[in-house]
Amino acid sequence: MDILYLLIPLSVALVFFILGGLWWAIDRGQFEDIEAEGARILKDS
Repeated sequence: MDILYLLIPLSVALVFFILGGLWWAIDRGQFEDIEAEGARILKDS
């Protein structure tokens, strides 16, 4: 039971870390044009 006092705050912190990383990626435009990146890889010359 005592381990829950450690695991619950750690899991909440992990969720905030993941959401912060997702927000950072969306804010930087990582998901703007996914199709163009696939085409760029295929056009490698």
